[in-house]
Amino acid sequence: MAAAVSATTTTKMLDDIVVFQKNDLPSQGYPVMESIRRQGKLCDVTLKVGEQKFSAHRIVLAAAIPYFHAMFTHDMVESKQDEIVMQGIEPSVLESFVNYAYNGRVELDVNNVQSILVGASFLQLQAIKEACCEFLKERLNPCNCLGIRTFADTMMCSNLQEAANSYLHKRFIDVSKSDEFLNLSKEEIFEILSCDDLNVKGEDQVFEALVAWVKRDIANRQQYMPELLAKVRLPLIRPQILTDRISTEELVKTCHQCRDLVDEAKDYHLMPERRAQLQSARTRPRCCNDITGMIYAVGGLTNSGESLSTVEVYDSICNNWVPAKPMSTLRSRVGVTVLSGQLYAIGGYDGQSRLSTVEVYDPVVKEWWEVASMNSKRSALGAAAVDGRVYACGGYDGISSLNSVEVYDPENDKWHMVANMNKSRSAAGVAIFDGQVCAVGGHDGLSIFSSVESFNHFTGRWTMLPPMLTKRCRLGVAALNGKLYVCGGYDGSVFLNSVEIFDPVLQQWSFIAPMKSRRSRVALSANCGKLYAIGGYDGLTNLNTVEMYDPQMNTWTDVEPMSGHEGGVGIGVIPLMPL
Repeated sequence: MAAAVSATTTTKMLDDIVVFQKNDLPSQGYPVMESIRRQGKLCDVTLKVGEQKFSAHRIVLAAAIPYFHAMFTHDMVESKQDEIVMQGIEPSVLESFVNYAYNGRVELDVNNVQSILVGASFLQLQAIKEACCEFLKERLNPCNCLGIRTFADTMMCSNLQEAANSYLHKRFIDVSKSDEFLNLSKEEIFEILSCDDLNVKGEDQVFEALVAWVKRDIANRQQYMPELLAKVRLPLIRPQILTDRISTEELVKTCHQCRDLVDEAKDYHLMPERRAQLQSARTRPRCCNDITGMIYAVGGLTNSGESLSTVEVYDSICNNWVPAKPMSTLRSRVGVTVLSGQLYAIGGYDGQSRLSTVEVYDPVVKEWWEVASMNSKRSALGAAAVDGRVYACGGYDGISSLNSVEVYDPENDKWHMVANMNKSRSAAGVAIFDGQVCAVGGHDGLSIFSSVESFNHFTGRWTMLPPMLTKRCRLGVAALNGKLYVCGGYDGSVFLNSVEIFDPVLQQWSFIAPMKSRRSRVALSANCGKLYAIGGYDGLTNLNTVEMYDPQMNTWTDVEPMSGHEGGVGIGVIPLMPL
C-alpha cells in the first residue's frame, strides 16, 4: 500500500482501489454556500422575525443548529413551510446565528452578549452559550455582578451564577456602593446579608451597606430595618463603634427592636463568661473562603539545629513552593502573622540569643524592614493579628516561660503590654478565633497544658475555654469556618498526629481524622477552605512535608513539600485580593 499526501489532498492505494480525498473540501464548501445564499440563489427557506426576513438553506441550518435540525428532520409543520415565523429571538441575533451556520463565527460584545446567550439557549447552541458565559465572567465588575447573577439564574447558567456569587462575596464592599445593590429587593438584600462568605474587614461595613440600602428609599424600606439588622453580626463589632456609630444611627434610635439587637451585642462584650449561652448566627464570623492566599514559611531550623532566615511561599493553586526574599535576621521558633497584607516575623532565636526584634515583609515591593522591637525577648511565642493590631503572646525569654502579652500598633510603631495570660505558655498555639486572640496548650517548663484561654481585646480580659482532649505543646492551631482546629504537637512522651476541633456552639472538643505523619513543631494554616499542616518533627526526622485537610471529606492528603525548609517554620497567609 502506498500513499501520496499534500496539504489539501490524500491518495491511498489499497490493492486495486485508489482513494482520492480532498481534505479541505468542507472548509472550502461552506464559504461557497454562504456566497450563494447572499446572492439569494438556491435558498429554500425564509426565517421571519417581525418585519425582517432571512433566506437560507434548510440543510445548512439543520447541520449547524440543533433547533433547526429537530425542526427540519421531524414531521413538524415548519419542515414544509417556505416561510417560518420565529418567536422569542431578536432579529439581529437570528441574523448572527444564520451567518454562524455558514461561517462558524459569532461576534460578542458588551451590547449583544446577553441577547446572543438567550438566542443560543433557545437554539440549543451550548458551545456558544458557554462562550457567552465566559465573556461575562471575564467582565464582572462591582456595577454589573448583581445583574449578571440574576441573569445567569434566569438562564440556568450555573457556572456563571457561581462566578457572579463568588465575585459578590469577594468584592462585597465595592458592590454595596453600586446602584444595582441599592436597587435590590428586600428579599435579595436579606439573602446577601445572611451570607457567611462576605469578605469584610469588620461587620460595621455590612451595617453601613444596609443603612445605605434603606436610605435609598427610606419611606418604603424603613419597615424592614429590624428584620435586616438581625442579619448584621452586631456582637462582632467593636464596642466603640456600637456606641458611637450604631446606637446613634437614626434608623436604630427610632426602632425598639433595633435597639434590642444593639443591647444584645453590648452584652456579648460586657459578659464574656456568658458567651456560651449567647452563641447564635450573629456571633459567627464571616469567612470568604474564595479568597486565595499565599502561604509564607518563615525561618526555622536546619537538620543540624542552626537557625534560618529562609523564606519560601506556597501557591495552593499551582501546588508549588518558590523562594522569597530572606529575612535580615536568622530566626527559629519565630512568631509569624499577617496584618493588612504584610507579613510580620516577631522575635525568635538566632542561634545565640532570644530576640525582641521584629521585621515586616511587603509582598508588593518584596522587601523586609525592621519596626519597633518588643518590650521582652521572646522565642517559641504565639502571634496573631486582629482589629489592626499584632499580638505577641507568651514564649521563652532565655530564663523562663512567659505569661505576658504585648500588642503592636503599626500607626504609632509602638508595642505596649496588655493583660497577662492565666498561664505562662511557651510553644503554645495562638490564632484568632471568634474575633478573639486564642492561646492553646504549650508548656511552662514543668508541665504541658491542655488548657485554652481567649483574650477579648475590647474588654482587655482573658477567659478560660474548655480544655483540649489532649495536652500539647509545639502544636499547630488555626480557625476555619467558625471552628478551631489543633493538630500534632508533643504531650511529654509521644509525638502526636492527632487532630481536634472545637465547636463554640456545643462548647466542646472532638477528634477528627488524624494526620498521616506525627508532627511536633508543626505550623497549621487555613487557606481557601482547607487546612495545611506544614513541616515539623516526627521524633526521628525534621519534616519538609505538607498535608492538606479537606473538612468536607474529613481526609488528609499530601501536597508539594517545602523546598527550602526542614522541620519547624513560622507560617503566615497573605490573601491575593481580586482586581
